[in-house]
Amino acid sequence: MSNVFSPGELIGLLRAERAGRALDESIYYRAILLGITRASLNTQSFISEASFQETARVLAKAALRGRIDWLKGLKENVVLGGIIPVGTGFQKFVHRSPQDKNLYF
Repeated sequence: MSNVFSPGELIGLLRAERAGRALDESIYYRAILLGITRASLNTQSFISEASFQETARVLAKAALRGRIDWLKGLKENVVLGGIIPVGTGFQKFVHRSPQDKNLYF
């Protein structure tokens, strides 16, 4: 089995279950309830992390590691003023037709 996760790594429950279904072997994990500070700092989005606390440290670490934020969550899109990924109209912006590609929003 290839090591997908490091021992002690904190990941979301859905990600752990998705990885467990994708692998041929069982994975073992322990659910941990985090406080709001730790939960906000333990996310895949470094923009979301930086907006909460320890901004300089989070941004410096992300820059040194060459991290890319794909802006998939609500918080990082709000911080940057993008379209938030919620609501019934959101899908039309995600799945635009070829003639709509020149529209700016």
